[in-house]
Amino acid sequence: MDSNNNNSSSILEKTLRDGKLFRQVNSLIVAHLRDHNLSQAANAVASATMTPLNAEAPQNRLTELVAKGLAVEKDEILRGVPSNSLYDTSTLIPATATAAYGSIPAPRAAAVVDFSAVQDTKGSSKSFPKLETRHLSEHKNIARCARFSPDGRFIATGSADTSIKLFEVAKIKQMMLPDSTDGPVRPVIRTFYDHIQPINDLDFHPQNTVLISGGKDHTIKFFDFSKATAKRAFRVIQDTHNVRSVSFHPSGDFLLAGTDHPIAHLYDVNTFQCYLSANVPEISVNGAINQVRYSSTGGMYVTASKDGAIRLWDGVSANCVRSIVGAHGTAEATSANFTKDQRFVLSCGKDSTVKLWEVSSGRLVKQYLGATHTQLRFQAVFNDTEEFVLSIDEPSNEIVIWDALTAEKVAKWSSNHIGAPRWIEHSPAEAAFITCGTDRSVRFWKEIL
Repeated sequence: MDSNNNNSSSILEKTLRDGKLFRQVNSLIVAHLRDHNLSQAANAVASATMTPLNAEAPQNRLTELVAKGLAVEKDEILRGVPSNSLYDTSTLIPATATAAYGSIPAPRAAAVVDFSAVQDTKGSSKSFPKLETRHLSEHKNIARCARFSPDGRFIATGSADTSIKLFEVAKIKQMMLPDSTDGPVRPVIRTFYDHIQPINDLDFHPQNTVLISGGKDHTIKFFDFSKATAKRAFRVIQDTHNVRSVSFHPSGDFLLAGTDHPIAHLYDVNTFQCYLSANVPEISVNGAINQVRYSSTGGMYVTASKDGAIRLWDGVSANCVRSIVGAHGTAEATSANFTKDQRFVLSCGKDSTVKLWEVSSGRLVKQYLGATHTQLRFQAVFNDTEEFVLSIDEPSNEIVIWDALTAEKVAKWSSNHIGAPRWIEHSPAEAAFITCGTDRSVRFWKEIL
């Protein structure tokens, strides 16, 4: 009798759970149709499913959930995991559970920086917050690159020793607590070994727990960091050139590889098909790409090349829409990144300048001077609110910070590395950044609260 009762109870629970899920789906469909001015369709669905026509849902919520679901499905196909034909509602995670990887946290409150509205105004610069720093780990050779995950929860570093280390930011912060009683905290949660030559760049998939790396061995490797025992890549793209830079499209369906070839290689992540732009400007023989980065929507991408040029490309057609030749004179352009609104590009070069360019016109808007970098492949980055610009001064081994709007230098302090850092990367989610360098070490910096 007890067995029958338990069985009936579990069936009832599943029925209730399914019913709740169906009501949520119906509400999202009605809200989606209504918010897109499809009133007749919204009325029909609401009437047929007995769903309130004024059902509340965040704007574009259905589209976001479908996009995430498709991304998970593609990820399973990528890994060779068989997809279930029916959704097992018994595996649903409660809404109160911790947000999964890929959920982007709300940005810190800050006024939108409009670089075109105000010219240099000395004396109105903001103060950069005081920071504390901590040595995290060491590679066995030069630490060449670093990258934060889109949600700011993880950091990956790549080295000339061919290894990749993955850090969890929460564990780093725990390690930095002065009165921690939890014993030794190890912030390195994964170490991957699969390249046979130094690693040049890294990027995280925007939705899935996949990390990619580009190396001098002409490969792009895919690592699944959800698996604690995985040490090697589960997929590999074999390129024809030294892969100097990698960047995922915001959809996760494509990636760009900047190589010794002057044109970025566009790969379909699912098929590994490689595409090259058919509309290419004249590029010198020294046009190898130091860095390639997508804009926040994927509508454009930018390349920084050894010939000193910054080039803007259409993210759909892959056509070059603007070439800023000699952006850094005859010196190499070493980095280029879009602002969040895609209206400007921040570049860095071996001419010891950091520059801000207007995308629509190619006009130089601002220059950030006072940091010397002529030898190494440095980059300049915005902080997470885009109120400040950070880079490296090579001779003094110091980190330099400018007010992004006034272009005035507001801070300069020792990097605490022995020798100049090779890379600086800011968190997209908070006042924190990472440096790594010639001394093989990795350091984390965060605001003192």
